[in-house]
Amino acid sequence: MSNLRPASLALASVALAGALALAPLIAQAQAQAFPDKPIHIIVPLPPGGSNDVLARIVGQEMSKTFGQPVIVENKPGAAGNIATDYIAKSAPDGYTIAIAPNQTVAVNPVLYPKLPFDASRDLTGVTMMGRVPLVLVVPPQVKANSVADVIAMAKASPDKLTFATAGSGSPQHMSAEIFKSMTGVRMTQVPYRGSVPALVDVLAGTVDMMFCPINSALPYIRSGKLRALGITGEKRLPLLPDVPTIAETLPGYESDIWIGMIAPAKTPAPVIAKLNTELRRALALPEVKDKLAEQGIFTETSTPEAFTATMAADQKRWAEVIKNANIRPE
Repeated sequence: MSNLRPASLALASVALAGALALAPLIAQAQAQAFPDKPIHIIVPLPPGGSNDVLARIVGQEMSKTFGQPVIVENKPGAAGNIATDYIAKSAPDGYTIAIAPNQTVAVNPVLYPKLPFDASRDLTGVTMMGRVPLVLVVPPQVKANSVADVIAMAKASPDKLTFATAGSGSPQHMSAEIFKSMTGVRMTQVPYRGSVPALVDVLAGTVDMMFCPINSALPYIRSGKLRALGITGEKRLPLLPDVPTIAETLPGYESDIWIGMIAPAKTPAPVIAKLNTELRRALALPEVKDKLAEQGIFTETSTPEAFTATMAADQKRWAEVIKNANIRPE
């Protein structure tokens, strides 16, 4: 039995009610003061790639608006899991946020059986930021001029055609697995530790094909060292207007790299809203859109709720692909 007297219970109830009533006001005050110190953007991959470029370009714009330094920190390793674990365990105050490609927050959570974080519980979305389409490419030695040719060749010689990936669970790998599942063909994966060595061997003709990020493939397509057969996204690209989408041959096919911004769960909603507003403003600037388009990154923004929902929906989608293809982490 409680030792509190009725009067004490009443006072405690009033105090609790007062605290609950003040909580939204405190959160709002925090958002109004935010930011009053540097913001850190964590990038789960090495410098120089699409994720890093995106972080640095938007970071410069954020710094101008907020009047605070925005520091980009690269924390590569373990297929992005090191950085994602770091952000999941960071203070939920808006000062530490992270670039989130779909591999780290949609594929990895359903690919790796034991992670030190729970993406659904420990992370929250800030906004979608952009998409990087992939393109199916072959070297000149491969006598395929279309997606239909690849399907026909794979059906005629099961397991003979090889495709390079940046490792199990990478966007290159998952794009190929969707292609295989939708066509019923059998092809052989040749995994590498990263896109660069994978692309090198495709250029050398050691591997037959690759679903390659457009920014990496474009110089070689233009020089004739690679032949582009199909775009993985829903629409043809202005950069390659004559290259059809894979969906034009294989209706319903779609696979690309999307990149967003995440924060630790329990970051105050007004702070998330302020970050969302600023990121969407920066990504709408014509000069920012042009810089990113040159890198093959096509801007796309969303509400925090919509991006969180996208992460959850893609986890379900990739879980099915991983299960059906019996994919295991390396």
